[in-house]
Amino acid sequence: MRVRLGYVAIALKLGKVTSSSTLTYSRYNKLKTEDERINKLKEVTYSNINALEKILRYNIKNNIHFYRITSNLIPLSTHPEVMWDYKKYFEKDFEYIGKIIKESNMRVDFHPDQFNVINSDKDNVVKNTIRNLNEKVDIFEELNYKEGKMVIHIGGGLGGKEKAIQRFICNVEAFPNRIKERLILENDDKIFTAKDVLDICKTVSLPMVLDVHHHNCNNDGEYIGDLLVEIFNTWKNEKLVPKIHFSSPREFENDRKHSDYINVNDFSSFLDVAKENVNKDFDIMIEAKQKDLTVERLVNDLKMLRKDIKFIDETTLEL
Repeated sequence: MRVRLGYVAIALKLGKVTSSSTLTYSRYNKLKTEDERINKLKEVTYSNINALEKILRYNIKNNIHFYRITSNLIPLSTHPEVMWDYKKYFEKDFEYIGKIIKESNMRVDFHPDQFNVINSDKDNVVKNTIRNLNEKVDIFEELNYKEGKMVIHIGGGLGGKEKAIQRFICNVEAFPNRIKERLILENDDKIFTAKDVLDICKTVSLPMVLDVHHHNCNNDGEYIGDLLVEIFNTWKNEKLVPKIHFSSPREFENDRKHSDYINVNDFSSFLDVAKENVNKDFDIMIEAKQKDLTVERLVNDLKMLRKDIKFIDETTLEL
């Protein structure tokens, strides 16, 4: 069983390098001419893409093979009053970034923001969600990255869980295929358990990412090892291996907030559960406040704790 570790968006070791610089609509609107507005959009976007290249090269140098790209890469690209044609200006840049990703065999994905709600009962929210998810697909296509996926939650529980689930199924089945084929569904820490999401994935034929921390906070007593078998089966038609989200509670057991780092004992125990129940390769996205520094510390902690784990490189382990 081989496991690769990844991190989210910001490489803290690079200091102030960020691919998430923003331009608010209010600030955009204060610019006097169309040329000023476009130039500002181009300036912020170029800065973000340039930073993304630096982060990807940092990942390659440090043998980090799994990375979540920020959802804020292109400012105002889905704002209904802007929706500018960034592709016209940055086609070659995206092609270049995509080449870096593919040549390094790096896995990248998106986790669109929580205001994207597929199971909303409001048509405008669902339409906005489609627009936002389409933009992420556009970026994957600009990168020429066919394996790109988007992780998304089921949404809210309005009307009760069963009605909310049926609304999700009905809405997502009406989504454009270009979006559906990129989706991965994730359990949350308040409403939809891993078992709920697994059942939905089976119904709509989508892969599932198990968030271990969310499962610990929100479950109906299901054993995580039993769930892993079925969750991994939702990936049987996918090119990429299954992925898992892992974080540790910040202050107390099942605290929904994420800690800065990962509890190595809990992580070690999860690896044993995965080994015993599925024993297949998968990737783990580490969701912790200290980002890449957390991955580095976790690897060092594991090396001290587990002499039976073989490290292939800085972020890849074999058990």
